[in-house]
Amino acid sequence: MDAWPQLEYAHWRPTGETLHRWLQIAGKVRLALAPHRNHFWEATFYLSARGLTSSTIPLPGGAGAFEIVFDFLADQVVITTTAGAQASVGLRPCSVAEFEREFLGALDQLDIQVKIWKMLVEIPNPVRFDQDRVHTSYYGEVARRWWGALIAIERVFNQYRADFAGKASPVHLFWGSLDLAHTRFSGRRAPERPGADAVTLDAYSHECASVGFWAGSPEFPEAAFYAYAVPEPPGYRSATVLPQTAFYDAKMGEYLLRYEDVRRAPDPAAALLQFARSTYAAAAHLGEWQRAA
Repeated sequence: MDAWPQLEYAHWRPTGETLHRWLQIAGKVRLALAPHRNHFWEATFYLSARGLTSSTIPLPGGAGAFEIVFDFLADQVVITTTAGAQASVGLRPCSVAEFEREFLGALDQLDIQVKIWKMLVEIPNPVRFDQDRVHTSYYGEVARRWWGALIAIERVFNQYRADFAGKASPVHLFWGSLDLAHTRFSGRRAPERPGADAVTLDAYSHECASVGFWAGSPEFPEAAFYAYAVPEPPGYRSATVLPQTAFYDAKMGEYLLRYEDVRRAPDPAAALLQFARSTYAAAAHLGEWQRAA
């Protein structure tokens, strides 16, 4: 596997849009059964040696646990319980509605009873999972290239995470926005956002500086890294940030660094680490974080 595989949004988009919806279905199962953690960290997925894992999820009734793995090497979703029972769903071209029916059926086979909200989130013009017969694309090689990029990025983000002694998130994948992210916190509460929904209020209840990656969107059709601060301190958007190819996007309200610029760098890991460290330094210095502590 190429350490920093090439990612072209036009090739990723059909598979990515379908896979995004499938991950939301599985993610909502974890959200329904796992105890709530600050900033909705209980709902995320993590990288594994075969794809993405939910980590252990408590079984209803309090006896044992189960795990959901999106296995991109075998092109299947595997659900395994601590009792050793297992069920799977193939990853192949099929509609969101068909995948949801098979996935929930696999849970039924394992006697895992869970009720999820069937509406898509964080995507414009949402459609219920059981009514979506439009998104049907899945190409295993495309999913594997995306996962390969996540593996390379996670390694750098984990190195960056190790620099910090304060409260910090795991390196995890949010299935709502389909981004791999890591967040540091100052320890102070953030000003409340008027009119924000409950998820946003929880996510940004405290001052933070985040760095992350997503594979692109119709609004920004390129794979890219991002970094932002909440609240954004005065002068942040004009701070000196590295590498030189990074830039502040006023419309999105965050720094961006194209994945392709990192991939082509003489040392991609070093370039990404520069981006993470310099955007954090700007947020923490200008936001007057107690960095020495």
